[in-house]
Amino acid sequence: MVVWLFSLLVFAVSYLAGIVGALTGLGGGVIIIPVLVLLFKVDIHYAMGASLISIIATSSGSSIAYFRQGYTNLKIGIFLESGAVVGALIGAYLVAFVPTSIIAIVLGVVLIFSAAFSIKKKEHTHEEERSHPWAISLQMDGEYPTNEGLKSYHVQRVPQALSLLTVAGIMSGLLGIGAGALKVLAMDKAMGLPYKVSTATSNFIIGITATVSCGIYLARGYIEPTIAFPVLLGVAIGGYSGAKIFAKLQSKILRLIFTIVILIVAVELIYKGSVGGL
Repeated sequence: MVVWLFSLLVFAVSYLAGIVGALTGLGGGVIIIPVLVLLFKVDIHYAMGASLISIIATSSGSSIAYFRQGYTNLKIGIFLESGAVVGALIGAYLVAFVPTSIIAIVLGVVLIFSAAFSIKKKEHTHEEERSHPWAISLQMDGEYPTNEGLKSYHVQRVPQALSLLTVAGIMSGLLGIGAGALKVLAMDKAMGLPYKVSTATSNFIIGITATVSCGIYLARGYIEPTIAFPVLLGVAIGGYSGAKIFAKLQSKILRLIFTIVILIVAVELIYKGSVGGL
């Protein structure tokens, strides 16, 4: 395939990945890596490197818009990122020692989890609950915009969420993805945050986590500019576009389509990883 056609196709896919990543908080890596590996036959390590670049772009393109809209909780994001950064360093260090087939299988399992979690997300009713002592001390409780005006929420089970973010960081560094499913899970299910707050805060966190991992990938030569640049450009624009429609979009249909596609890709990755096809 000629370079200009390759770049154009990668850009188009990355743009769509950026939109989906911004709307779901899962990061574009869950789409970018399988597409680059399975469709464009890119080595999985280079695909993972490009994915980390795309995650930084998604975060940069959407986080500012979400913050201005009032969805991102910076205090929660910065606190949880402390665990995610440690995990990302561990995961990025391990990537050179884990076989490609194992990475592919693990990624497939993570994709299945991401798809299942994405389709099951529900908004909390947010009855009056007492905040966790850590949340009270760190003033994590907040409010977010709804059709009825600003609505307050309380933050639960902070230690459990921090543990999940550390695991998510390891997955991010090892697999070159944002691990947004685990991050949204930690905030949505463990901390009891509204889904839109969890998604927006996850988009903020994944960019920092990916930056930590990206430095190690760059040092090991896994960042290929001819692959990373069209991915970066497409995801950055897609992430910004996704953030613009975030507040208005009803995402049930999008989640269903996303789940079907991700499940197909996950099964393909697990199969090829198992038979040594990567």
